[in-house]
Amino acid sequence: MQPPPRNQPKRRRLLALPAVCPCEGIAPEPLLASLVSLAADVASRRASDAPVLRRAVRHAVRLAGLLLAFLEEVRDADTSTLPFSAVLGLTELHVSMQKMRFLLTDCARRGARLWVLVNAGQIASELRLCLGSVAAAMDVLPRSVVDVSVEAGELGRLVADQAGRAVLRPDAGDRLALRSVRSIMDQFKKGVAPDSEDVMRVLRRIGVETWSQCSEEVAFLDSELAARSDAGDDSSSEVVLINGLMAFLVYCRVVLFDRIDSKQADAVRPATCPEWIRPEALQCPITLELMTDPVTVSTGQTYDRASISRWMKAGCRTCPVTGERLRNADLVPNAALYIVAKFSTGSTEERRKATCEARKLSKHSLFYRARFVEANAVPWLLCLLSIMDASVQDNAVASLLSLSKHPGGRAALVEAGGIGLVVDVVNVGAKAETQQNAVAILFYLSSNAEYAEEIGRFPEAIPTLVRLIREGAQRGRKNAMVSLYGLLQSPSNHAKAVAAGAVAALAGLLCSDRDGDLASDTVSVLQARLAQLVERKALNLVVVGSSPTVGASYFCFISSACSSYDFFFEL
Repeated sequence: MQPPPRNQPKRRRLLALPAVCPCEGIAPEPLLASLVSLAADVASRRASDAPVLRRAVRHAVRLAGLLLAFLEEVRDADTSTLPFSAVLGLTELHVSMQKMRFLLTDCARRGARLWVLVNAGQIASELRLCLGSVAAAMDVLPRSVVDVSVEAGELGRLVADQAGRAVLRPDAGDRLALRSVRSIMDQFKKGVAPDSEDVMRVLRRIGVETWSQCSEEVAFLDSELAARSDAGDDSSSEVVLINGLMAFLVYCRVVLFDRIDSKQADAVRPATCPEWIRPEALQCPITLELMTDPVTVSTGQTYDRASISRWMKAGCRTCPVTGERLRNADLVPNAALYIVAKFSTGSTEERRKATCEARKLSKHSLFYRARFVEANAVPWLLCLLSIMDASVQDNAVASLLSLSKHPGGRAALVEAGGIGLVVDVVNVGAKAETQQNAVAILFYLSSNAEYAEEIGRFPEAIPTLVRLIREGAQRGRKNAMVSLYGLLQSPSNHAKAVAAGAVAALAGLLCSDRDGDLASDTVSVLQARLAQLVERKALNLVVVGSSPTVGASYFCFISSACSSYDFFFEL
């Protein structure tokens, strides 16, 4: 089986809304802290970035701001007294805000604006569901939480009222533009050139003003068409619609834009959209049915044992897919593909066993890491992160950690939109070990500068690592430090690390770590990245009680840096 192409940008499938459901046993304090960061991210979005559904997006962002104010009131009151009965409501809020963040990202996504317009009704419906979940979550929060202060009580009631009464739908401009699109496509079918004013109305509505922007829209639709064609779904109504939209945009590109603008000179990268899940990878090429006993023949192709056996008993000695002659009749079980099949179709117990096997096989075997990547295991494992069973989630994260050591595994994880899910697991994973393994995944991803920048775009990512450096267990601190080290190779993350308190957290380890183990790693981080972490003359460190080795290393480092920074230390 050939692995899927890796030349697509790192994007999640449009209108796919994956979410990590926090474990039932999680304490309310870390859940609240993660929810505050998530709400802050959603509240920071701008309605002006979304050409379509702008009113609905504005309402969602405003509600997220109210929710953020309410959560901050609850946090500032005294999170240590939060009852465990608050976990249910906070969990529902967390999942709803994750989905809302994805929806707002889709509405502002470049290259997919025409597709967002024709799906505006569905997106508005999804936003309504998210807001309805927010209202339901506010209703199940204990009164002791909602009324923790006068301000919190007023904000909580306002959030519940605004979310419950929200009526989100495409506005008049969206509906008019959509009618124009349908009219133009009908005219194309009749061989009639559309009215230029109707065409321009649509383009103005979706914010497409140049040849290159039009090309981005065409590239996105082409990728959607290719995805459906690869899946054998080339006769559905959606395929017909996509073909019509592409004809409309090609007409605009040829007729309305009389020159190629300068942006295209840099060869705009197609805004292709990778498939989130490829169920056809689990289908037998002969019967097109889900394989129950996948085996690999001498050409490397995989089939269901029963179907390839019938093929060979009929006297055929060639590979059905490649046409190559089979060198022998050996059928080698494809364990990786079999395990991935259990991810998708198995019961909870079967999934627990399958993820356990994936964890064991991928931990020490380079061969099986490659096989799991080829079998498209990464997206399925990401889906299993939302399973409430703590063992399944723990095994899935550990398997993803092993696969993230493979270049193809890292690319697959990013392409499937998994960074946000991994960050969420760091915050609300079922077990401490699960959270630590999730941090280690971020470390392997951060070895790629592009991925490091992508991780930094999640507002809660760097603050979470700094929190673990300050408060985590030994292994969690070490994983967080090396992950932060990797993220700092991207200049865009420097200011975020400073703002999150990274310097103070690292300095605290130098002062508190008596055996010098963590302190040695801290010195390495500071030596390599200090000039990128702090502003000129902005750091004063007091190092007390460190081991002689760490103290000597740090003394040499401080001496070389004194020309740029003011330090005060006592050894």
